[in-house]
Amino acid sequence: MRPIGRLAALVLITAGIALPATAGADDDAGEQAPLTWGIVPSGPDGPGDRAAFAYVLDPGAVISDVVAVSNYTEQPLTLDLYASDAVRNTQGGFDLLPAADEPIDVGAWVDLGDPVVTIPARSRVDVPFRITVPANATPGDHAGGIVAGLTTHATDNAGGQVAVDRRVGARIYLRVTGTLQPQLTVDDVDVAFDGLPLGQPGTVRVEYTVRNDGNVRLAGRPTMRVAGPFGLGERVWTGDVLPELLPGDSVAGSATVSGVWQLGPLDVDIVIRPETSGTQVLDPAPPPGTFATRLWVVPWIALAALATMVVALVWRRRRRAARRTIVQRTEHAAGRTSVI
Repeated sequence: MRPIGRLAALVLITAGIALPATAGADDDAGEQAPLTWGIVPSGPDGPGDRAAFAYVLDPGAVISDVVAVSNYTEQPLTLDLYASDAVRNTQGGFDLLPAADEPIDVGAWVDLGDPVVTIPARSRVDVPFRITVPANATPGDHAGGIVAGLTTHATDNAGGQVAVDRRVGARIYLRVTGTLQPQLTVDDVDVAFDGLPLGQPGTVRVEYTVRNDGNVRLAGRPTMRVAGPFGLGERVWTGDVLPELLPGDSVAGSATVSGVWQLGPLDVDIVIRPETSGTQVLDPAPPPGTFATRLWVVPWIALAALATMVVALVWRRRRRAARRTIVQRTEHAAGRTSVI
């Protein structure tokens, strides 16, 4: 196990070439310059244009590659070097397991040899490594990363010493061959209507969760449709592309559809259309994730129209009745005059 201190670790896992990670100086070092380093995919000729390590391998396959660790400071730098599994952080982005947690997926398949690397000042070290895919590996996408980390020490507000694990990583995307099953699922849907009974349109607010129930990493673009009976007053909302979802990941989403008339039963349809993530190709395109529900709002406009019709009908009947009464009285008066 790789122990860390009582302070949360800082992890920078880049989707492209890793920026020099400002890992910070040891806080006990006074005026010592900040320590910065980076880690990127490399090869026989040094780092190229690969944004991440990406492989398509059969179960039981073995592949060798190289990762470059760069020291941007004016002094030698010794870093911990290890691989780990991908997780989703609280902001919905790509992250890796805490340093103290042992990987059980692609991070466990990586053999880096020496777990520590020392890089001279203003230099780069290319570290070879090997990935061995288990013979029983499940088909689909497996994600992780190779981390270069440094543990420093700081003083907390109470004067105590805490260890801070600062890390920078290069992503690994490994697809194990076999049957691919891309699938996005929409659930945990909560729908509400905001509006006033003043004959003005209101707003439908929707909160939902999108879950990747397949074995392929996916992004997705949400679309929301709200319509009254027979499609009356249809309104459509399209949102931004959701963050990449690894198999088993989920992300919360929300939508606000304005200009919705209060027409009684409102049909609310949610569609998440899968989109490619990275350089992968989705052919054929997987079906979208969908969810349909119905929201009932008081149809004030219809009620007002009905009330107007009722009032008009009552008034018309009363007017006709009044006219009949006047005619009858006139006829009665004329009859009495003729008798005399």
